[in-house]
This record gives sequence, C-alpha cells and structure tokens, in this order.
Amino acid sequence: MTASSGRTGRPPLTEARKAEIRLEIARAAVELFVAQGVAATTGEQIGQAVGVSARTVWRYFPSKESCVRPLFSAGIDVIAARLREWPPGLPLEDLFGPDLASGLLAATGPDGATGSALVRLTRTEPGLRAIWLQTYDEAEPAFARALADRAGLPAGDLRPMIQAAMLNAALRAAVERFAWSPAGTAPDATTGEAEVAETLRAALAIAADGVS
Repeated sequence: MTASSGRTGRPPLTEARKAEIRLEIARAAVELFVAQGVAATTGEQIGQAVGVSARTVWRYFPSKESCVRPLFSAGIDVIAARLREWPPGLPLEDLFGPDLASGLLAATGPDGATGSALVRLTRTEPGLRAIWLQTYDEAEPAFARALADRAGLPAGDLRPMIQAAMLNAALRAAVERFAWSPAGTAPDATTGEAEVAETLRAALAIAADGVS
C-alpha cells in the first residue's frame, strides 16, 4: 500500500454547510420564481444561480416548488420558543414585536418586496400553495407542544392543540393579508416591520378573543 492510497476527494459536507446550501438554493429559486414565474424556471437555472448542478438541486429537493420550503419554515422554531417562554398575563399579540414579525416575511427573500411577491404567488401556483400550506400544517404540532410545555399539560391535551390551530391560522392569515396590502405590493417595499407587526397583532388579538 502506498502513501497515496488513502482516502481522496472532498471531505463530506457538515450539516451546517448542507443547511447553507439548501438556503442558497431556496433564495435563488425565490428570485427566479418572482422574476419569471414558476413554469419558466428550471432546476438548471436554479443551480446556475447558486453555482451548483441541477443534480445537486434535486439531491436537496424533490421538486422546484419544494425549494422554497426552508424559507417558509424558517420561523417555526423561533415562534415555538417564544410561545414556550410566553409570560403569564402578557397578551398573545404582544409576543410578536417588529423583530419577529419582519422575520416571518423577510425570511422568504432578500427583501420585503420579494418575500411578499412569493407569498402572493402561493395563490396562483398550486405547487407553491401546497408547500405553503404543508409548512403551516407541520408548524401546528410544534406550537401545540410549546403551549403544552408552558401550561404544564400533556402534549396531546386538547386545549393547546386548539390554541395552536387558532394561532397558526392567525399567523398565516396575517402574512397573506400583508402580502396583498398596499405596503406589501409596493414595488419598493422593504421588510415593513411596523406594518407586518401591526397586522400580526390584530390577527392574534382576534384569535385570543376566541369565537363568541
């Protein structure tokens, strides 16, 4: 055996680097979807925008629409942690200040305008709509566990499950409403922290009131 017969080639990617690549692909896909539409966008184009092959894109995602999943799901863990630490007596809507509110939308793109445009595409692109709704479906159990932990209840207790469902619906409705608002549809829209925060606060206040 010679000295050169050891392992050669690139070292395996770390999980952190894999997550970075997934996010790079996601952001590239968003920009292409917004600029030219989903139908006109190919895996090759997404890969070229990131500097990888189409084969690499498909290694990380089963379809071009699913490339946006990391952006849609970016805030789930943050929101769950915020719910778990929710102080007694603090109104639900006060948990979501401009910092978290802007993150829910800005995570979807390099700027607020692109993020809002992507959310608007979920109304007209069935593939993106499916990923959008699936992300919220996956978020609900995480929110329920956080609320159950906060209240010292079993994970399967009905109360946190219902609360999580109402919270989840309120969050989705608020983000979609902002995306279609004058602030969200402005060509030069920024992340719109104040506008997003106010929309979220209004939606969560309604959810907190329950059904009367």
